Formats: sequence, structure tokens, C-alpha cells
Amino acid sequence: MKKWLFLVTLLIIAGVIFAGGQKEVEKAPAGVELVTIKARCRAKPPMEDWRGNNILMAVPEVNALLEAKGDNRRLQAEVVQDNMGWGDLVTEFVLATDAGEAPDIWLTGHEFIGAQAEGGRIMPLDDMIGDYPEFANLIDNLWDCVKYKGKIWGIPQDAEARPIYWNKPLLRKLGWSDVKIEALPENIRKGEFTLYDMLDTAKEAVDKGIVKKGMGFWHRPKNGPDFTAFYYAFGGETIDPKTGKMVFDREAFKKYYQFFWDASQTYKVTEVLGVGWGDTWHPSVSGGKVLFFLGGTWQWAEWAELFVKDLGGEAFLFENFGFGLVPAAEKGGRPNTLTHPLAYLISSQSKNPDIALALLAKITTDEANTRHAINSTHLGILKSQADYEPYKKSRILSETLYMLDYTTYLPNNPNWGPYSTITYEALAAVEAGELTPEKALAFAEDGLKRELGDKVIIR
Repeated sequence: MKKWLFLVTLLIIAGVIFAGGQKEVEKAPAGVELVTIKARCRAKPPMEDWRGNNILMAVPEVNALLEAKGDNRRLQAEVVQDNMGWGDLVTEFVLATDAGEAPDIWLTGHEFIGAQAEGGRIMPLDDMIGDYPEFANLIDNLWDCVKYKGKIWGIPQDAEARPIYWNKPLLRKLGWSDVKIEALPENIRKGEFTLYDMLDTAKEAVDKGIVKKGMGFWHRPKNGPDFTAFYYAFGGETIDPKTGKMVFDREAFKKYYQFFWDASQTYKVTEVLGVGWGDTWHPSVSGGKVLFFLGGTWQWAEWAELFVKDLGGEAFLFENFGFGLVPAAEKGGRPNTLTHPLAYLISSQSKNPDIALALLAKITTDEANTRHAINSTHLGILKSQADYEPYKKSRILSETLYMLDYTTYLPNNPNWGPYSTITYEALAAVEAGELTPEKALAFAEDGLKRELGDKVIIR
């Protein structure tokens, strides 16, 4: 049986607060039914602690709401959060559900919704969402990330963008003026600066010795969501809206693999797969050794706090780095970014899902979400946040919020795991020079047919 190790427990009964460790309640006030809502959150401390801490802070509001309604239930909340790996987090939830000990609220990546919905471990929320006015303030297109087979299965907790960053001093060494550097985000947005313009610029920096070979353009060093933005840039789709099946677009993937072949083998500006995040990737990009790199808005806070704090933190970052959307593949095309929202899902085993959802409603507010957004440099999720003064004071959040207008998502499909793994294995072979783009395309297609059969549409 799974053992819950609660980092923080907040017990609130009839207005009395008990804080510190988990405590047993010997006797409830007369006429009051105690309801315990357990929440399991994935969070990287200290930047993301508000994912769980907001839940604890909202308990009094929910109890006040219950009392105002004449409801005799009172809430006590238990939260555990840590930075467990995604695979282990999913395994933990599945095993807890099998043992009948699933948390009421599970905070995880939205792309796991399809598998958990198919497994019957989470519940659709459509019939209850309308009972809580807070949810009407969510940015409309964020609901798409928590939908599966036409139903809503979760509440978005945060959003982010994955911009292309660039090093301003390195561009100046290439002869770029400050005016040209400051115009780059808009030129990307208008489709005037493309992916291959980026590679050309990176190659020039390598050729002139401004950056070392392989350090003109970096992406993440291992498999993950970011690569999908490039596939989308070349016109690819991952899911068929009519059938819900995965989609493998040959033409888009051919261009996708060609791009990474060119970056690594032709232009020789990309050599990054396999490096460590903490010992190489972050120090290199924040340390001015890489010209262009794809990262997350949330990493801005990591760089400021963990890598350049002694140099001035965020002020140093703004002075030395710029950021924009992932450029379009062709002139005049549409740039994009990819958002990987985390979402609160409610277990199908929850005995009080209405209270769990009421708790989530009370943290879907400008005040609560902005605490998390500012601390972790995640984008806001609410329509009103752009005009919320504390949010507006964060320059990085204000200057990247427009990116949600260009955002894309991973597909909520149970087969995303093998799809992502197989297509990435082909990419890794391309960057190692082991497979040409044509052979990588065939490798990925054959692997998907073998692994998924008729669950993937080959176009």
C-alpha cells in the first residue's frame, strides 16, 4: 500500500487552523463532516512551490463557501509535492489508484490525460465546471490542452512559452546593431526571420570563431516536448481531430529531419544531445557560450537565481539576452511556440469531487496564480492577469504573454509516449550523422507502424 509522506498539512475545521505536521482530529464539531482532500503535485522547489501551497492557502475560502451554502462539510487539505520524474509520477498515480489510495487531486502534465481517462482513473469535469465562476476567466484556448474526446478532464494550472533566446553581445560581435537586435522579436513574429535565417546566422558565428563549433544553436539535450514545435513549424500535425488518432505527416517530418541534419551536419552549429542540464546546458547558455537556444520561460527564473545571480540576476539577463517565438519555416510563415501546461486532474476515486473542484476554483484567481507565475516565470492562465498590477510588474511575463496567441500543445493521446520516443530516436540518429533525413523518415514510419499499427495515421 502506498504511504503518503506529506510535506505540509493544513487542517481547518470550523475556522480553527492546525499547521505544521499531519495531525489526527479526535472529534469533529457537532454537525460537521470532515472531508480530507489529498493533493499530489509535481513541483521544482523553490520556484514552483505555489502549485501545492496555493491549495493550502485556499482552504479557509472553501470552508467559508461551504458554510455560506449551509453545507455541513468542512475541508482539510493534505499536500505532497516534489520534483519526481514524469514517468515515476505516472507510475505512482497508477499504483495508488490500483491500491484504492489515489489522491483526490493530481497535478501533472496535460499530455497524460488521454491515458488516464482511458484507464478510468480520472473523471470528466464538464458537468461541474459551470458551478464555479472562476473558471470562466481562464484564457479560452487553454481549455484545449485538457480536452480529450470532446470532454474536459482537468483545470490548467499554469502556462508557459518556449521561446528562442539569443545572446545580444554575440550578435553585436557579428556586426548587428542594437536596433537590429531589438527588432528581431517582431521580425520573427511577422515571419521575416526564419528557422534557416537562424541557422545562417549561427553558421556565421561559428565560421568567424565567435562561438565554438556546435554552439550556434542549441535545443534541449534529450527527448521532450520542445521538438514538437519544430514539427509544427514545418506544417505537421500530431492528432486527427475527427478520430483522435495520432498523425505522422511524412512531408512535415522529412523537412523536420532535414532541418536538424542541416543544423548538425551541414551548418555544424548544433551539438548538444547528451549533455547534462546542470553541469553543461544551463551554464553554457546563460554563460554566453551559445548564440541561439530554445528554452522555457520558466527557465528565466532558474538562470536568474541559480546561474547569474552574482552578475545581477534578471537585470543581467535582460541586458544580455533577447527572446522571440520559434521562427517560421519559410518567409511569411507563421511562427509558433509550444505550451506544456500542467493541469489539476481529479481522481475517479474521489468521494468529494465537488469540494476538490471548489478548492481548484479558489486557486484559479489572479492573486493565487500570479504568486506562482512570478515565482516560477510561468505565464498567466487568466484573461484578467494581463491587467493585474502584480503580474504587470514582471517584465518577462508581460513581454512573453503574447506568445500564447501563437501556442501549440502536445496531443492528449495515450500513444504519445511511443510516438515521441520513436520520432526522437530518428532525430538523435540524424544529429549523430547515423541516419540521413530520408532514412530517418523511414525509420520513424516503420517504428510507428510496428508499435502503433492502425492507431496512427500515416499521411
